[in-house]
Amino acid sequence: MFSKRIQQIAPSATLAMSQLAAEMKQQGIDVINLSLGEPDFSTPKHICEAAKQAIDDGFTHYTTVDGLLSLREAITDKLLKENGLHYTPDQIIVGTGGKQGIFNVIQVLVDEGDEVILPAPYWLSYPEMVKFAGGKNVVIKTTLENNYKLTAEQLENAITDRTKLLILCSPSNPTGSVYSKLELQALAEVLRRHPEVYVLSDEIYEHISYCGKTYSIALENDLNDRVIIANGVSKAYAMTGWRIGWIAANKEIIKACKKLQGQTTSNASAVAQKAAEAAYRGTQEPVEQMRQAFLKRRDLVVRLASELPNVKFNNPDGAFYLMLDVSFYIGRQLGGKTMSSSADIVRYLLEKAHVTCVDGAAFGAEGTLRISFATSENNLIEAFNRIKNALS
Repeated sequence: MFSKRIQQIAPSATLAMSQLAAEMKQQGIDVINLSLGEPDFSTPKHICEAAKQAIDDGFTHYTTVDGLLSLREAITDKLLKENGLHYTPDQIIVGTGGKQGIFNVIQVLVDEGDEVILPAPYWLSYPEMVKFAGGKNVVIKTTLENNYKLTAEQLENAITDRTKLLILCSPSNPTGSVYSKLELQALAEVLRRHPEVYVLSDEIYEHISYCGKTYSIALENDLNDRVIIANGVSKAYAMTGWRIGWIAANKEIIKACKKLQGQTTSNASAVAQKAAEAAYRGTQEPVEQMRQAFLKRRDLVVRLASELPNVKFNNPDGAFYLMLDVSFYIGRQLGGKTMSSSADIVRYLLEKAHVTCVDGAAFGAEGTLRISFATSENNLIEAFNRIKNALS
């Protein structure tokens, strides 16, 4: 009945767990949801006011497929001021969330049989998008000891004559790892030897960094034409529901993405685009305030996680996630049941502790769990207390 394309991709594990948590809450069960990667803050007031003004001004019609020129100009100004990167508005396309931008790039670059290198743990949607394009995922396992980051040696060994794309995410979902300037320069040195390989740099969490300013691989000027930056307003500005993301790339890639988007969604919401413009043009104080709140929560969850029995983890330098290595419990009993996988542990914590998290297997990291700390400190303290009791 259904196409092979749709049958071969998996549903989103994060959305599935959030849906399950919502259903349990409706049944009166006190569930703490640590599965969804969404800031729990409200969108800053000046951004909302800009959207209201757009509605009052009748700004409710189609825009160009690639987005408002004024928004694309705001994005190029942001890239220059914050990142030191020179782009023109015709090198930007605005879409319905960062996810659409990433999907579009993969669809226009990857052909049947092309290989895409994914350092694992990876964001769970990357491999499904590659499958949809007919590409082959080449998964490179990173280690906790190396803070879950791809090394230059691993990259060199993974590249073949079929490699088309490398996908990097820094700060990372799901590990919170941040590539340093030196680490990205080492990867860039490998890429110089392979001019046919493109890089998709997912920088959606750039403003949620706890180790100072992040570095973009697009700053390697001789590689700039092969680097595609994916970003948006969802995480930094607490605008997940507004659905505005964007891609910065060479003009030919942008033209191809525009062609695809023109036959699928056309432009993103006009009102939301005006809100995003206000986000980039207005005060950045709320961004820093939210970052400080996330930093405080990061320090809290690291302390709480250190009290969990037989669990290992890295100290996240960005984003709002913590990967818990729970491999100790696989093959052992919890609650009278043998845990055969990290999925079993996720189910056990849901049933026993009424806490939702996401199975690390969805991120290419069997034996781990992803915890989102984008929730209140009280929720985090209670959730980790429940997890600790359940594992004890």
